[in-house]
Amino acid sequence: MTRKQKRLAVIGGAMVFLALASGLTLYALGQRTSYFYMPAELVAAQIEPGQRIRLGGLVEKGTVLRGEGQDISFSVTDQVGSVTVAYSGILPDLFREEQGVVTEGTLRQDGVFVADSVLAKHDENYMPKEVADGLKATGLWQDED
Repeated sequence: MTRKQKRLAVIGGAMVFLALASGLTLYALGQRTSYFYMPAELVAAQIEPGQRIRLGGLVEKGTVLRGEGQDISFSVTDQVGSVTVAYSGILPDLFREEQGVVTEGTLRQDGVFVADSVLAKHDENYMPKEVADGLKATGLWQDED
């Protein structure tokens, strides 16, 4: 093997290694992706049961139902659509009706969203960016600047 052939073999091997590493990285990142939906979008979207997504909107008034232990259900709305959320765990201290919320979990075949995490706004001026953008697009929320 000449020096030129050795050099080309090393460069080719390095390119194959980098391509493989990049492919594996992109595959791993794709597995952790959680797409964000507002309730009206979720009703219209074709979501496979078990696919991880984020659901954001306002906690609908009068829908918070506490079950046994830490089980709770409530509806998230954007005033256009509404999705029932089932959650088992401790809710954030600032969780309440008619406040912004982002939940992460999976959608069951019966249309109930099973959340494994619930995030609530942390002060009176904050609304999660995705929720605020979605509510602004529908004209239901405006900045108080």
